[in-house]
Order: sequence, then C-alpha cells, then structure tokens
Amino acid sequence: MSATLSDQQKKQIAQAEEILFSGPEKEGFAKDLFFGRFRTESIMPYPELVGEAKAAGDAKVAEVKQFCLAHIDPAQIDRDARIPDSVIKGLGEIGVLGMTVGREVGGLGMSQFNYCRVMEVIGGHCGSTAVFVNAHHSIGLRALELFGTKEQKEYLRPLMTGDKIAAFGLTEPHAGSDAGNVRTRAEPIENGAAFLINGEKRWITNGGIADVVTLMARTPDPSDPDGKITAFVVTPDMPGFKVVEERMDKTGIRGTATGRLQFTNMRVPRENILGSLGKGLRMALTVLDFGRTTFGASCTGAAKFCLERMVHRANNRRQFGKTLGEFELVKRKIADAAADIYAMESATYHTAALIDSGAEDYMIETAMIKVFASDQLWRITNDCLQVWGGAGFFTDQPFERLMRDARLNMIGEGANEVLRCFVAAVGLRHLGMDMLKLTKKPWNAYKLLRTPPPIPVQHEHLRFAARHLSKQISRFAWACDMALVKYGQQIIDQQYVQARLGDIATEIFMASCVYARLENLLLNGTIPDSAKRHEEATGLYYMRMAEARNEVRFQELKVNLDQEANEVADFWLRHNYDNDWVLKPKVEVDPEAPLS
Repeated sequence: MSATLSDQQKKQIAQAEEILFSGPEKEGFAKDLFFGRFRTESIMPYPELVGEAKAAGDAKVAEVKQFCLAHIDPAQIDRDARIPDSVIKGLGEIGVLGMTVGREVGGLGMSQFNYCRVMEVIGGHCGSTAVFVNAHHSIGLRALELFGTKEQKEYLRPLMTGDKIAAFGLTEPHAGSDAGNVRTRAEPIENGAAFLINGEKRWITNGGIADVVTLMARTPDPSDPDGKITAFVVTPDMPGFKVVEERMDKTGIRGTATGRLQFTNMRVPRENILGSLGKGLRMALTVLDFGRTTFGASCTGAAKFCLERMVHRANNRRQFGKTLGEFELVKRKIADAAADIYAMESATYHTAALIDSGAEDYMIETAMIKVFASDQLWRITNDCLQVWGGAGFFTDQPFERLMRDARLNMIGEGANEVLRCFVAAVGLRHLGMDMLKLTKKPWNAYKLLRTPPPIPVQHEHLRFAARHLSKQISRFAWACDMALVKYGQQIIDQQYVQARLGDIATEIFMASCVYARLENLLLNGTIPDSAKRHEEATGLYYMRMAEARNEVRFQELKVNLDQEANEVADFWLRHNYDNDWVLKPKVEVDPEAPLS
C-alpha cells in the first residue's frame, strides 16, 4: 500500500477532479482501452464524408489551396515576422475564419471534419498562418460561439470576416501547461455588478493585435481560498488594458503576433463573464479540444509536404552511382514518415467526426493526437532535411523554416510531457475507481482477468493485425492494473510510468484508427486494387511499427534506468549556475583601446 498523500498532492487531485471529472461519468474509446476493451461502436466504421458535405468540403479545400498558392508567401511572412492584413482579410472573405460557425450568425456552418481538411492545407503551406487561424478560430472565436450570450456573440460577425481578431488569454509567467495556476485576479466591485482585473498574460497568439480577448482570471469563491477561474470577454479599449509587447521575437512561426498583455484595475462588467462564474478552466479545456484536433490537421499537412519533398529528393539526387532512394537508410525514413502520416491523418479525422457526431467526451483523444502528431512532425521534418543533406541546410530551401515552425507544436496548447501524463492520469483515474468497486481494496486487483478483447474482422488481410492489436490492448490494461496495485494514489508522482502508459495508449489508439480505416478501404469496391495495395501496405506497416514501439515501452515498465536518471539529475540540480549572462547588455569595446 502506498504512503499517505501529502496536502499538496490532495490539492492537485481535488483540482483535477473538479476540472476533469465533474458531472456524470462519460465513456469513450480511449478511456475503454485502460479497461482492456475495444469499443467497436466508437471507432467503426471509419467516418467518411458523403453527399453535400463532401462536395462542399472538396470545393472549399480547392479554394483554400488556390488562395494559399496565390496570396500566402510563407518565406516572406517569416522574413517580415508578420502576416499581411490582406491575407487575414482574404481568409475571412473565403470563409476560413468562420468555417464552423453556424449559418444563422453568418458562418459557413461546416463540420469539424471539413475544417480539419482546410487546416491541413494551410498547415502544409505556412506554419505561421496555420497557427494564426487556429488561435483565432479554433480557440479564440470558438469560445464565444460555444459559451457566449446573445450579446457576446455580436462579436462573431466581424471576427469571421477578418475585420477583427480574436485571442485566448490563458498563459502567464507561472501558468502555461499548469493552467490551474492562473494568478490574474478579478475582484468584484459595485456589489458584484463589475470586476476589477489585475495581472498579466504573455505568449498570447494574436494577443497584441486582438480586438476581442477571452481572458482567464481568478474570482473569489467561498469554497477555495485561491478562488476559481472565470472567463471574461475583454477588449483593448477598456481602461487598464495595456499591450506591453505586441510581437515578441521567437524562434519559429514568426509571422504570428505573440503578445504580452497587462491589466491594471481594468473594470469589466459582470455581463462580460463568458460561461459561468468559476467555470473558466473547464471551459478552456473544452475549447482546447477543438484546437488540438486542428493542431493534428496542421501537423499532418506539414508532414505531407515534407514527405513529398523527401521523395522528390530521393528520386533525383544521385550519390555513389545511385539515387538516394536506392539506399536502405533513406528508404526507412520515407517508409516511417508515410506510415506515421497515415496514422496522424486517420486519428485526426476520426476525432473530428467524433466531435461532429455530438459526442460529449474526446479530451483524451485530442490530447493523444496533439502529442503524436507534433512529435512525429518534428522527426519527419528532421529526416526530410537529412535527406536533402547540405542543400537542405541553406535558407533558399524551406526546411530550416519548417523545423523552426514545427518546434512550437510540442509546446503550444499543452507541453507534450504534460499531456502524456494527462492521458495516463485520466485513464487511470477511471480504472482505479472501477477497481475499488470490484475489489474494495486496490491491492487485490490481481484477481482481475485481462483477456484479449474481440475486434471485428471483415477482411482476411486484417486478421493478423486484429489479433496483435487485441493482445496489445489486454497487455496494456494489465500494465495499468499493476501500476495502480504498486503505486495506488501515489501514481500521481510517477511521471516515468505515466508517460510510458500514456504513450502506449496513444499508439494503440492510433493503430485502432488505422485498423478501422483499413477495414473501410478493403471493403470499398469503388477503389482500384492498385491504390488499395499502396494504402494497405502503408497502414499495416504503421501497425507493426506501433507494436514494436510499444514493446520497448512495455519492457521499460519492468527494466529501466529511472532511478539512475533521477540520481544523476539531482546531482546536477544541486549546482546553481548563474543565468545573469542572458540579461547582461553587450559591452561596447573601443577597437583602439590597448589590450589589458
């Protein structure tokens, strides 16, 4: 039995319970993996667009491709560190900035599925523009659409046309991935008719140029001395709103305006509360689910561009009397990229369709997509530059810009390390509650049996893949059982274990989406056999590759260097290195002065 929880651990658990698990318990495919179940009805059949929805999506994708080629110069945007106003206005004119907003308020009313298709195009063309659209539409404008009052939704029309810009103000010096650590405060005045807001926000995409900001601030609450987080709709014309820095210099996605904001006694009327008092953090997580799905689409688009450039180079560059594509180490990079892209695409559109279906819970799936897609894009971009060799290292090619832009994806909308643990924590919490019901004492969980769940097989080519996927699911559930038996509630501090379990679950989810997609493919009589063989080989290769990756993780749950890593890190952490060199101004040196 694990040790008693500390007060800090109890506080963390209580906060997580309030944010993530309020209301009735909801079921979902990813959560069921932790129980060793393959929830067939949640993942099969694989979603496809048909009829008017497909036709409208095809037309919009073609229009956006043409707009990108004609009007968006990613290299110029990177050099100028600015997306031209004409591009923003143009995106509004063709409907990109209001794609999913209902027709009744002037939007296109299109599905999340089609919106992801468009974001894939933009992500494959310009990283800065993709992040701008994601921040403006997926999290900025979307918060107003989902939670706004009739009066607040008046902001939507100018936001959809690009005449006004939206931003989402969550991140602070001490609150990023730790969203619950927001320090900006909103104190009620005038008998609760208004609030005075004091604090600051930084690293806010569009923050310095936004006309409307969804702002997270703490409001007093009798049940919590720190207060609860509430969302407010604020505008820069409010006295006390200050843009400290409009465009912070950064490594990549330089075209976006990443701002630093300050609020000093800013009076905000009570009617500017977005959603409910004290429910801002839960609202933020809901909105981020949409943003993480489109993150997956943007990463998929960028990865597809890299794959195409990799193939081109491998077919046309000759060394040692052969094309690069004839060398096995280059072949492996191309095969791995193609397979991971297939998985990224499969999971992104499965989850987009899940959102469109009206499902209530997909927060684990969106976190999985974000982590997997951003990690794989980083590797694929690096491999692409490697295949291009010395030529890829120079700025007349786009690869160094692509690498700089891709690096942000592993940090933005939740650092990947945090989301790995988030995936495991959510799944293990539900499993732990179930174990307590079944066994009364969590250390008796060994009495639970984990047998491979049935996975439907409708095509003979997939029988082997289904069998191996089923075995992985039961093995994963058993590993989760044993982690809870060993650590109990102390699992909250076992990040090595959480990360491995989170990654195993993510890889199984991706493989399940690929499996469902392959079933649809092989049963479709309208697709030529040659195209089927190409796609089938890619998908099955991913499933084998995912299984191999998970085998390493399963082994590391038993034999690892975790303790040694902690000891070495703790040794180095005892050093207190001076970081003042970052802040010191450059010393002007007189070239004529004698050397001393």
